[in-house]
Amino acid sequence: MPSIRIIAAAFMALCSSAAAQDWPTRPVTMVVPFAAGGAFDVLARVFAPHLSMSLGQQVIVENVGAAAGIVGTTRVAKATPDGYVFLFGSVGTHAFNQTLYKKLPYNAATDFAPVALLVEQPMVLLTHKDFPADTLQEFIAYAKANAAKLQYGSAGVGSTTHLSCALLNTAAGLDITHVPYRGGGPVTADLIAGQIHYMCSNSASAFPQITGNTLKGIALLARDRSPLLPTLATAHEQGLTGFEAITWNAFFMPKDTPATIVKKLNDATIEAMNTPALKDRMHELGVTLVAPERRSPEYLQTFVESEIQKWGAPIKAAGISAD
Repeated sequence: MPSIRIIAAAFMALCSSAAAQDWPTRPVTMVVPFAAGGAFDVLARVFAPHLSMSLGQQVIVENVGAAAGIVGTTRVAKATPDGYVFLFGSVGTHAFNQTLYKKLPYNAATDFAPVALLVEQPMVLLTHKDFPADTLQEFIAYAKANAAKLQYGSAGVGSTTHLSCALLNTAAGLDITHVPYRGGGPVTADLIAGQIHYMCSNSASAFPQITGNTLKGIALLARDRSPLLPTLATAHEQGLTGFEAITWNAFFMPKDTPATIVKKLNDATIEAMNTPALKDRMHELGVTLVAPERRSPEYLQTFVESEIQKWGAPIKAAGISAD
């Protein structure tokens, strides 16, 4: 006869399967590992009501903003894999941090159940408006000839604004001094004033500076042009073939979350992404919903692995560390 232990294990598995089929039966928490009111928080709160409607349970946004997203991301990595806590992850939490931090308390590629890649936003190379270059090739040539006296700024060490320019510098063969600031506002102000020479900004933040003629847009750091800045040529078009520096967001659940639950959240996410109201709001925010063929859990897993490798190279080459 089967042992009591085997019977108990089979019973627990049956109960777990039934719970997965019924999920969700109570509110679900979306952890945003960044402060309330920031760009990523705004995006998460656009998605939340649409997911609530599709799932039939409230999706509660909880901000756990500390240590470059590590605290909130670790919370989800170590959460019970029952579907009631999931992460609004980013290029920072699931690509940058893996190389930046030597003692990262989670593994971005193995400690999560990927759900869906959501949105992307290309970065933009900006200079002060009197910079003596109007194209990417002119910029590269000038920067190489004047490397010793040029500086680029960022919102801080390890930020998207820092690493995007580090990736660009590596691709273009530039060795330029980095000046970190405490946030995007101060670095943009100093670039406008001519205290530094260039920076890499997300397209939504770059848009009012370019259209207001307070800063000069040199290149969209992507393969395809942005509907937000349709006249700005890409780095790919301007000679850096295939070059991309793009910030992105995706949903992740804890590792070992039942596949049934992952699929339900993926289905709800895709339903939300196909909603005209959400599409319109994302366009207003200057971000692009990823194409349908890039929305599966399998795609996201492969994408995260490739992003860790892509961003790891310039981080290591530049000796950047946030420990």
